[in-house]
Amino acid sequence: MLTAKLVDSIWATRKADSLNGFKFMQAEVIGGSTTGQRLVVVDTIGAGIGDKVIVCTGSAARKLLGNDEIPVDAAVVGIIDEDCNV
Repeated sequence: MLTAKLVDSIWATRKADSLNGFKFMQAEVIGGSTTGQRLVVVDTIGAGIGDKVIVCTGSAARKLLGNDEIPVDAAVVGIIDEDCNV
């Protein structure tokens, strides 16, 4: 899992049918060796731009969405209320 900050919404009018109904956002990784890397994430928990979030990647993201065949590599699994490393 990664910590990230949501920096923008992503709108895709044309996409794989299995992605219809999902909210896409751009997240910037916070901390670790990949700090600053940007990811496209699926948000199913209602996070918003500026929120610090926990992101799972790979098969864990697909399992969260309930479909191992869906073409998703990252998903928001939590909103960070407080960061002890402020």
